[in-house]
Amino acid sequence: MIRKLKFIFKTAAAFFVLLLLLAAAAFLFPQKFLCVDSGAVKADVLVVLGGGSHDRPERAAELFRENAAARIIVSGLGDCEINRQLLLEAGVPANVIQLEDQSRTTRENAEFTIKLLREQKVKSVVIVTSWYHSRRALNCFRRYASEIKFYSCPSYIDFKRADWSRNFEKRIYLEYVKLPGYWIRYGVCPF
Repeated sequence: MIRKLKFIFKTAAAFFVLLLLLAAAAFLFPQKFLCVDSGAVKADVLVVLGGGSHDRPERAAELFRENAAARIIVSGLGDCEINRQLLLEAGVPANVIQLEDQSRTTRENAEFTIKLLREQKVKSVVIVTSWYHSRRALNCFRRYASEIKFYSCPSYIDFKRADWSRNFEKRIYLEYVKLPGYWIRYGVCPF
């Protein structure tokens, strides 16, 4: 009996230490845990998510110029008009930009945009967001439309900045709370 209890205690202690090491690695190297980049891909549509700063529409315009997709859907209440304007300023023609202006969360970005994608019989989509948001965003879209092929081509502008502010670091670390939160609440697996 004592031998069995020692084994259980040692196993639990080893699991706890492993969990601490994993957590430390995740906080020291967030780009390895939070970022999903599909690389150079071609799709029917680019979907630019609201939030972040101007990095998302800048990345979408870059991908559009590289012919990653022929159309762009800009998603997010409040951000979509600003992001549309930034796309226009970057040389994206107005007739290829569509707005989804109802969503307020990543889950709603997925749900409301997927409705448009299904109506348009879209088969493949590139999700454009910030690097630290790319895992949750991509998995959210995949969760709600398994029949559509989704890719991620995030912006790295904030990551390349040498002077991360406390506010920016807070957004990154908050993502570690949102990943399991979305898994528990909406069934969006982070893996």
